[in-house]
Amino acid sequence: MYNIIFVCYGNICRSPMAEMIFKDLIYKNNKRYKYSCISRATSIEEIGNPLYPPALHKLEENGIKVEKHIATQLKKEDYDKYDLIIVMEEQNKKDVLKIVGEDPLHKIHYLMEYTSHPQMIADPWYTGDFDTAFQQIYEGCLSLFNYLESLEVPHEI
Repeated sequence: MYNIIFVCYGNICRSPMAEMIFKDLIYKNNKRYKYSCISRATSIEEIGNPLYPPALHKLEENGIKVEKHIATQLKKEDYDKYDLIIVMEEQNKKDVLKIVGEDPLHKIHYLMEYTSHPQMIADPWYTGDFDTAFQQIYEGCLSLFNYLESLEVPHEI
């Protein structure tokens, strides 16, 4: 089973959106036996808070099933527990490395690197642009899912 963790700054917008979208892809494609995913924050600012309402609305508006979510911080031990650590932008990657240390197994990747046009996903909490964030996250999750499905040998990430 591939264990994936999506990470952003506060774990109230981008990473939980990615978690819910990826879970939706897993469920709709009957792949619950093959993938699991969660999301985490690099900061402690939003720990304990639910999904940010505009992010929740965007998911529901697009027919994505939303599970209960409480913001949680990434831990050093998570590096060993997960096969992939998927971040949204460069600062997330720097912050993840501060928490987990080095990345000798090359587990840390940008979500959009799996698409045909890699780019960073801006934080909609600051930009207010939840439409673009949702579109990018959906595209990134779909591309990641398709990439993983194309692998012949598990854990060849």
